[in-house]
Amino acid sequence: MKFLHPFLGTREDRLAEPMPPRGLRIAAYAVLFLLGAAVSVCGAFVQTLWAPLGVLIALLACGGLFYGGLRATGTKLGAGVPLAGWFLVLAVLLAPRPEGDLVLSATATAYAYLFGGSVLGVVCATLPTRSGFLFGVPAPEPRRTVKGGGR
Repeated sequence: MKFLHPFLGTREDRLAEPMPPRGLRIAAYAVLFLLGAAVSVCGAFVQTLWAPLGVLIALLACGGLFYGGLRATGTKLGAGVPLAGWFLVLAVLLAPRPEGDLVLSATATAYAYLFGGSVLGVVCATLPTRSGFLFGVPAPEPRRTVKGGGR
């Protein structure tokens, strides 16, 4: 996996980068959720419109959004929020309509899009980030004990 380090970086590289301000991260989470929903709708139609190549285009868009969210916010939540928006919209698109219409039918390309997008989201959420914690909030410093029994 050493060949991916120039592209994805190491944990030490990510921890050395400065974190964006908290307000900017919160706004980015809202935008990333909406972008995840938009990529989900577009990908559902693209993967079936241009059959074999459409799945790759849709998965590239998903992977780019999830990785971009991770890098923009510096937290693992940056990849999880667009994944949540992507998945919630797909759950609605999977349900059949009363008229009998389906957006995502039971085809190999639809299953590849569902499985591939889920895997990409989980993989991006496990990549190194600028923060060692989910929300970018550092843990409190551990209490140190003083030798000799007193505080």
